[in-house]
Amino acid sequence: MKWPVQLKLGAFITVFFIAIIALSFFWTPHDVTILNIPEKLQPSSSKYLLGSDHLGRDILSMLMVGGRTSIAVALIAVSIGVIIGVPLGLLAAATRGSLIDEITMRSNDLIFAFPSLVIAILITAVYGPSASNAIIAIGIFNIPVFARVSRGAALSLWTLDYVLAARTFGKKSMRISIEHILPNIINLLIVQGTIQFSLGILAEAGLSYIGLGVQPPTPSWGRMLADAQTFIYSSPRLAFLPGMAIVMMVLGLNLMGDGLRDLLDPRIRRGR
Repeated sequence: MKWPVQLKLGAFITVFFIAIIALSFFWTPHDVTILNIPEKLQPSSSKYLLGSDHLGRDILSMLMVGGRTSIAVALIAVSIGVIIGVPLGLLAAATRGSLIDEITMRSNDLIFAFPSLVIAILITAVYGPSASNAIIAIGIFNIPVFARVSRGAALSLWTLDYVLAARTFGKKSMRISIEHILPNIINLLIVQGTIQFSLGILAEAGLSYIGLGVQPPTPSWGRMLADAQTFIYSSPRLAFLPGMAIVMMVLGLNLMGDGLRDLLDPRIRRGR
């Protein structure tokens, strides 16, 4: 099977960033928890490959550890959406037209009316800003996304012959959903999960930028952007580097999502 070009490029970018971020669990050029004010805003050198920030911390080390935080928040948030949203979507499709279906979809509409940023503001107003509250806010917004995708895909399968045959043999609706529907929509869910993962990284960066996500001293790419805005003219690299890290990571994941869609969709493969 030939891999699409965008899948190869997206996988290369994503694996490259993940490898560097994974390295931060074992090694970083400098300790990001140690402040070194006398060496603040240093240019690139053998000691600081990408320079130092306004507190004398190594920017490369901050990018490595900050990426770890951003990816962890996005990954957990997407997992929440999958674990809760997919079963809800399958249940709604299995009971199409029932009260359960109506309640599920109207609840999804209600959540869609409040973007993750608004949900985060509501949560942090009660519990305070933190990474866990950012995860909850982004995760809640992901639930209706996966519920709608899984319901729409499942509805198109419920009229097929093999599903009708399973019902003829007396299988219950949820058993059919698990044994016959879910395996046939898993490809679509993988593609959607990749896209939501990239959106989760953007959402985490946005929440941290306005102070509702990861709190100091824990680094994150969004927090680095927020700290850099005061030095945007004197040291533009403080904003450019984390901004480019976000752009490249999201670009890689989106390219992977497009490539996986082309690779896993049989209709696209037949059209080639």
